[in-house]
This record gives sequence, structure tokens and C-alpha cells, in this order.
Amino acid sequence: MKLVVRVEKIEGHCPAYKVGDRIVLDAGYRLNLEETTSGCMHSFASIIPYHVALAKGVRPEQMGLAHRSRDDGRAYVQCLDPCEMTGGGTVTFSIERVED
Repeated sequence: MKLVVRVEKIEGHCPAYKVGDRIVLDAGYRLNLEETTSGCMHSFASIIPYHVALAKGVRPEQMGLAHRSRDDGRAYVQCLDPCEMTGGGTVTFSIERVED
């Protein structure tokens, strides 16, 4: 089992990510450097609170992280950069539990 974190949307300018980039966590916690395309410590702060629960099979809707209009089994979070104030980029991620 792995968690695949995908960059879904960027508001503003993000120097670390582009849409479609991935972070892959083997067994839900081990960073897979071969399959990960980019990483940023600021974004990890948004992912860390949920990675254990998602890896253990807790459904995103149980945590209030599901998409509001489609049931795709993914959780949605965003990085902490408030682009309107910093001139940076706010990145929206999906997190999907995938069986290998």
C-alpha cells in the first residue's frame, strides 16, 4: 500500500511544484524518492496530520477531507502559504491510498 499525493491546483506562483507533481509514501510513511517528483517542507506540514489515518484506511469523508461533489476516495488538503499575502503559491493536493 502507498499514499500518492498529487498537486491538483496552484493559486499564485509556487517555486516548488507544478500541477501533476507527486509525492509517494510507501507503506503510508516512507518517502519514495524514485516516484516522488518534487517536495517542499511547507506542504509536508499539511500532509503529516492525515497520512497515518489515510494509510490505515480511514475514509476522507470521515475526516471532512473528501471532495464535496464527487466520491473519488481522495482526501484534499492545501499548503500553508497564503499566496494573496506572501506573493507565493497556495497548492491544493489530493491524497489517494493505492494498493500495490
